[in-house]
Amino acid sequence: MSDAYSWYRKLKKPFFAPPRWIFAPVWTVLYAIIALSFGYTFLLFFQGKVEFIVILPFILNLLSNAIFAPIQFKLRNNYLAALDILVVLFTLIWAMKAVYLYAPWVTYAQIPYVAWVSFATFLQLTVTWINRKRK
Repeated sequence: MSDAYSWYRKLKKPFFAPPRWIFAPVWTVLYAIIALSFGYTFLLFFQGKVEFIVILPFILNLLSNAIFAPIQFKLRNNYLAALDILVVLFTLIWAMKAVYLYAPWVTYAQIPYVAWVSFATFLQLTVTWINRKRK
């Protein structure tokens, strides 16, 4: 995987790209929030308090979030990574709306996650754009 990170380090980055060291602490906090709030939402589903349609965006968000790093760093595919992070953002907003009537705190708990993913989406789209291949 270090070869893949080496590849990523060589890409052109915008001036607003954060230093590498910031990603681990940010994601550590976000994964704790995700574990608690998404876990609670799944508990509501297993207790029969919400329908499957409420947890569907949470499932899709987890899947799309999980495949981002392999797409970006193993496949080295900025375009597919850009598409994937848009899915992460879309499913997160959908999840926040879907759960609000049942557990508003879960929606509010996602504010740091949606803020980071919004920034990360803009960053990924920018990196993809400035590193596009010209024909």
